[in-house]
Amino acid sequence: MTEKHRIDLHTPLSDNEVVKLRIGDLVYVSGALYTARDAAHKRMWETVSAGGDPPFDPAGQIVYYVGPTPAKPGRPIGSAGPTTASRMDPYAPLLIERGLKGMIGKGRRSEEVRTAMQKYKCVYFGAVEGTAAMIADCVLSAELIAYEDLDAEAIRRLFVKDFPVIVVNDVVGGDLYEEGRRAYQRPRPQ
Repeated sequence: MTEKHRIDLHTPLSDNEVVKLRIGDLVYVSGALYTARDAAHKRMWETVSAGGDPPFDPAGQIVYYVGPTPAKPGRPIGSAGPTTASRMDPYAPLLIERGLKGMIGKGRRSEEVRTAMQKYKCVYFGAVEGTAAMIADCVLSAELIAYEDLDAEAIRRLFVKDFPVIVVNDVVGGDLYEEGRRAYQRPRPQ
């Protein structure tokens, strides 16, 4: 892998922006992000499966898999580190089909999610674990928009500036986890 240059994106994202991204790209996102974890994803899936609409239009948007801690006085949000993305895998293809262009989390994605990403032009970004306080500094404002009863797992619209992420899965099937393993794999001594 080669060193990548900085890419600045502003939500909502277009297909043209997403198809240019490749694994390993360092991206700084500004604009709106929507928070949602597994309980919110399950509820959205149930709503859409019953013929309803999700609480926000996913077209062109990015979902951040996070359950932020309570905000300190004068701050829009508390620590906001990524959660494991695979917990959203049963529900993610439905939002991707509806135009979702990005997801932010940690860990690998299922084959079904990666296939939907390629078909509908969506990318998966990794946020760096252990940087929850630094990530929270990128959040300018936070607004509760749905599922208040889920507390930290409620859906929020965050407005962010220069939110740092790395492309983990791209629309051409690239997988940073697989690529990284291949780059450092050595034959075992016999």
